[in-house]
Parts: sequence; C-alpha cells; structure tokens
Amino acid sequence: MNTEIRLYNTLAHAKEALQPEQPDRVTMYVCGPTVYNYAHLGNARPAVVFDVLARLLRHVYPRVVYARNFTDVDDKINAAAAASGVPIGTITARYIDAYHEDMQALGVLPPDLEPRVTEHVPAIIALIRTLIARGHAYEAQGHVLFDVSSFPEYGRLSGRRPQDMLAGARVEVAPYKRNPLDFVLWKPSTPELPGWDSPWGRGRPGWHIECSAMIGQHLGQTVDIHGGGQDLIFPHHENEIAQGSCAHGTVYCRTWVHNSFVTVDGQKMSKSLGNVLLVRDLLKLAPGEAIRLALLSTHYRHPLDWTDDRLAQACRTLHRFYRALDRVAQSEVAQGIGPDEGVVAALANDLNTPAALARLHQLAAELDRAQSNGARMYAKAQFLASGALLGLVQQDAAQMVAALQGFHASPASDIIDAVWVERLIAERAQARTQRDYARADALRRTLEDAGIVLEDTAQGTAWRVGAEATL
Repeated sequence: MNTEIRLYNTLAHAKEALQPEQPDRVTMYVCGPTVYNYAHLGNARPAVVFDVLARLLRHVYPRVVYARNFTDVDDKINAAAAASGVPIGTITARYIDAYHEDMQALGVLPPDLEPRVTEHVPAIIALIRTLIARGHAYEAQGHVLFDVSSFPEYGRLSGRRPQDMLAGARVEVAPYKRNPLDFVLWKPSTPELPGWDSPWGRGRPGWHIECSAMIGQHLGQTVDIHGGGQDLIFPHHENEIAQGSCAHGTVYCRTWVHNSFVTVDGQKMSKSLGNVLLVRDLLKLAPGEAIRLALLSTHYRHPLDWTDDRLAQACRTLHRFYRALDRVAQSEVAQGIGPDEGVVAALANDLNTPAALARLHQLAAELDRAQSNGARMYAKAQFLASGALLGLVQQDAAQMVAALQGFHASPASDIIDAVWVERLIAERAQARTQRDYARADALRRTLEDAGIVLEDTAQGTAWRVGAEATL
C-alpha cells in the first residue's frame, strides 16, 4: 500500500493519516436511515459520500468491512405504523426496499453488512448489562440510563463541556434521572408499542445504544472509521463514544468522519417550508448518476446547496463525459490500467471529490485528444477506472448520451461547464494568495487542457473558451 489516506477526524479536529487497527484491514460503520419514510437528499448525501470512501478504501486496502445500519424501531416508526394500522415491520420493510431502490439508482454499492436494530436486541441487552456491572449505568423506574458523570471525557467529540450543556440548555429533566444529561439505554413499552423482554421489564432500546451494540457484534470493540451526518455529532455519536469506551475500556473509534448539511436554494430542508426533496422525486427529473455527480461536486465537509442549476450543470457535465466515451465506443479497453494517480491523490486527501472531478474533466479531454488506437485504449481504460472510484461513467455511453441530451439549451451550453471553470479559478486564486504556485500552475494547466483561456487582470481573472474547448 503506497497510498496514504488522510481524513478529517472530528475527534481530533484535524486531518490525520488513517491508521487502522490492523494494517491490512479497515472497518467502517456509517449510521444509516430511520426507515419510516422515503429517502431525501439529506439521507442520500452520506450514502454517496461514504460509498466513495468505501471504493477508495477497497482500492488501497486488501480487506474492507463496511457496515451501514437500518434503525427499524423508533418512535417515528411507531407513529407511522399506528397511523396506518399495520405492524412496524410492514412500515420498515416498505421503506427499506424503497431505500435500496433509490440508492441503487444513485450508484451506491451495497455495504458488506446492513444490520437492523430489531435483529440485535440480545446484543443490546448484553451491552447494557455490562455498563451496569461496570458502574456506568443504572436502573430507575423501568428505565436504564447511562451515567454521564462516570465518563470524564464526555463532550470531547462535540467540543461541549457538560457544565455548559446544562447552563440554559433544554435537557429532558425526569425524576428518575440522577443527572439531566444522563441518557436512556432502555425504556419501558406500553402494551400497544413494540417491546422485548429484558431484566428491566418489557421495553425497547434507546437510540444511541443500538449502534454501539451492532458495531461490537460485527466489527469488534474498536472500529476504524465511524461516519454519518454532521447532525449526529451530538448527542448520538457523543453518546456512542461514552457507551463503547466505558463498556470495553478501549478506544471506541479511531477516526470520526462527518458530512455537512444539505440546503435547498439557501434554506434548510424542512417539512414546514415544504422543501424536503425526495430522491425518488428527483429521479423523475434526471438520471440518478447526475444526482450523484451533483452531490459530489461540493466537498463533503462543506454545506451543499441544492438548486435546479446544480442538477442541470451535473447533467451537462455527465453528458460531456459520456460523449467522450461514445466517440471511442469502438476502441477496446487496455487491460491492467488502474485509476489516474491524480484522482486517487485527490480522494486520498480527505475525499476531495471536487479536485477528483476536475482531474476527471482533464482525463476526458485527454481521451478526446488521443490519436492512435493504443492511446485511445489507454486513455479510455484510465478514464473508466478513475470514474469507477467516484461511481461515475460506468453505464452504456450511447444510452446515457441520449438520456442526457435534453438537458442542453443550446450548443454553447453543451460544451461549457461554467461552474467547474469558476471553481477552479477560485481555487487557483486561493493557491496564489497562499503562495502555493505549483498548485496554481497545475490548476491553470487543467483549464488550458480543457480549452479554457485565462487572462489575469488587475480586476481579477477573466476566462474565455478557446477554439478547442472540450469541457
């Protein structure tokens, strides 16, 4: 393994080299959806982001075990089941199937494991018993709660101190809690709610304990990478650390990776605003691969603002990629050619998908310029292998060109990817400000290879399309 993968570790608040517990094996757990409704863009972003990370890990490491769970018992599921007059299993089965369909349309590969909470209740009960025995949890009025005061490092992941959380915070105060910050591991179920027999009576698990139990059963006491959305940092992942560390006395997770939020036209997605975008509705507007490309066009740690223009631009970019492949449809693919080093390096640098996409643009231009059959075979193989790391350009080129053809308003818009150009110009300006002239020159060359002519002026950098533009 010559490639060093560096990821931003939320716990360390810094980018670090990935150092798995075993040098030839990586374990990764990502919090999946609570299945009471169809998947929206906020569900899709982590699925796509961590799919790319899993692809990169498999390129670098000989063994990868990737688990993404389903939360299939939850108060929202209970409410949906009650409203429909059906068991919770009917609700969860419906939306698990829908989630699989939607993610497959986005090119998300199935993880190695998809544990469901309801299949792990014995493991959850065993973990709770361990926490009680070690003095980190207590029973009160049919509930079992984690004693936050027993874990001095509580709050480290989120950067919140317990005393600050209590000051003016809206924390559930219940008479059975020793401390307002203590959180539920097990809670009683009334007869109409789903429940399981336990040493503390019939009940169901709290949300946080579920993931810790499934990680312990499938991946071991320490997981190399734990991922999820930024909204899970507190309290969910903070509580997971407390449970896992106290139950086993070991490091719970070595690297925490979180993707940022998705907004819609600058506003937070919410039911009250009526702007929750379901994946299956977007799939009626554009191919799933275009939605995937749009989700990858912003770095995973930055907020992603979804607009109609973003999706249209992704369609145009994807059309340009498949058109390059369609032109060499009769050329064979050279054997034994792996992905481009620039694409791998970009992804290994904290999953920098915008930089990887910029290099993919350049590879498409190189494929267009290839003259000999041997050059075309090599360029085609490298372009396909590089695209595979991103989950792109793996479908039939002619069919995708036809499917994407309608997203072009004019011949001019068909060849100009203005968003990509402006992004690289901004990155070049930043590199020059930081005196990283090698990076600035590389970005200029990338644009020039795509037929973009830059003109640096006192007012900034202007650009125009050259005669041989292939963007």
